[in-house]
Amino acid sequence: MIQNLSIGAQAIKPLAMKTTAAEASTVEGSGQSFGSYLENALNQVAEQEQQAKDMSNKFILGEVNIDEAMISSQQALLSLQLTTQVRNKVIEAYQEIMRTQI
Repeated sequence: MIQNLSIGAQAIKPLAMKTTAAEASTVEGSGQSFGSYLENALNQVAEQEQQAKDMSNKFILGEVNIDEAMISSQQALLSLQLTTQVRNKVIEAYQEIMRTQI
């Protein structure tokens, strides 16, 4: 999950240029909307958690080593912690915007 979170530098369009709603909702250069990007990231976290659960079950059955089970478990834990921190930062940013006086 962590290696998949690379965000390239994006050029900022001047205010004089008009954009359509479709252009505004997509990440420039990728054609993917922010909502679908976020959904994909959350699905990857869920997949890692499921994989960690499967590895734990396989370890109990003796099909994998403890190393593989622990690595899978730690990857899922780190992904969940990253997701939680991103959520916290988004909430903080929203609250800061709501406190801003016009």
